[in-house]
Amino acid sequence: MEERGALGASPQIPPMRVLLFALGILLLLVPEFLRVFYIMPFPGSQENMPTDLHQVDAAYWLHRNIRWFRLAGLLALVGPFLHYWRNGKRGARIAVTALVVFCALFIGAFNLVFMADKMFYPPKAKAFAPPAITDSTARSLVIAVELNGDARAYPIELIGYHHQVHDTIGGRAVLITYCTVCRTGRAWEPVVNGRPETFRLVGMDHFNAMFEDRTTGSWWRQVSGECIEGPMRGQRLPEVESHQLTLKAFAERYPNGIVLRPDSAFTEHYAGLKGLDDGTIDSGLERRDPASWEPKSWVVGIERNGSARAYDWNDLQRLDTLRDTLDRTPVLLVAQGASGFAAYSEVADTVFVEDPLTGARMAVASMQLKPEPAYQEFWHSWRTFHPNTTQYTARK
Repeated sequence: MEERGALGASPQIPPMRVLLFALGILLLLVPEFLRVFYIMPFPGSQENMPTDLHQVDAAYWLHRNIRWFRLAGLLALVGPFLHYWRNGKRGARIAVTALVVFCALFIGAFNLVFMADKMFYPPKAKAFAPPAITDSTARSLVIAVELNGDARAYPIELIGYHHQVHDTIGGRAVLITYCTVCRTGRAWEPVVNGRPETFRLVGMDHFNAMFEDRTTGSWWRQVSGECIEGPMRGQRLPEVESHQLTLKAFAERYPNGIVLRPDSAFTEHYAGLKGLDDGTIDSGLERRDPASWEPKSWVVGIERNGSARAYDWNDLQRLDTLRDTLDRTPVLLVAQGASGFAAYSEVADTVFVEDPLTGARMAVASMQLKPEPAYQEFWHSWRTFHPNTTQYTARK
């Protein structure tokens, strides 16, 4: 009886062709898988990874060189494939054809389905309106930015899907960003090397969204505005001061403010983020852990001049207010319902008053409350990107 070779081929097919065919398959599949796996929230891809960026380094290198792996894989495949079709049995021809078709579908899926910018799109149209305060919307959370008297609010259940919204506020270009898996809202000036820049969502690092700039192809962290891969590595986007507020608090602080409206093209996507505001969303990646100091527990983080501190959300809810001193500056946190808060710093100020007897003006020292940039985040995010953070201990 004639001995059958690999894939049902007859023995005259040299083993080297079998090895080349297998090598071609591996070159097409493995780099394609790893470059996406390392920067997307697949099981095991983001958890417990060291912060030295080795896996992001690998993903970026594969991203920049993937075409060479594809070319090498095709060159390795083409000879054995043609040989199987000419000399192999019917079963061998079917098998090698199926493997090649699988590779094509695999590559297509990883480039057209699993890529971040194919899952989450910027809004197609931006429209704003004055805040509509009702019983159901008053506690909705927004990221608020005010520049030159122009105050705008971006609901997190909208920008949580988009991840980024390019806008112009008070005559300045601003990039409003939000990462639902870290629960981080930030605003940046989209300027690189002094020039306006646009970005696409490319993936994530340690569960934090990453953006790629169009000009240099560099990768930037959403949480810090830091470039971590590419020609711009080490640079940072200028941060624009932003505050997370309830819609009611935004309307009270900025009476003339306006709010981003939903884009009707993404109604179904917005529905998937229902419950994000209060942490009851179905997704395990985005749902709040009600315990304290667990990876998905909420904290409020404040950073001043390199000093970072995290405040337990449960403490804030229990006590309504938290007072502390960070970097020699008094800070005050105030709870606003079950999911909102406001942060202030107390700064010294001088007020001039008139003496009622003499009419002379006198300088009187006073303390004024100033809105303080503070961030509601998951504990795993704050401690990852602020490794030297301290934890506030509240009174019992």
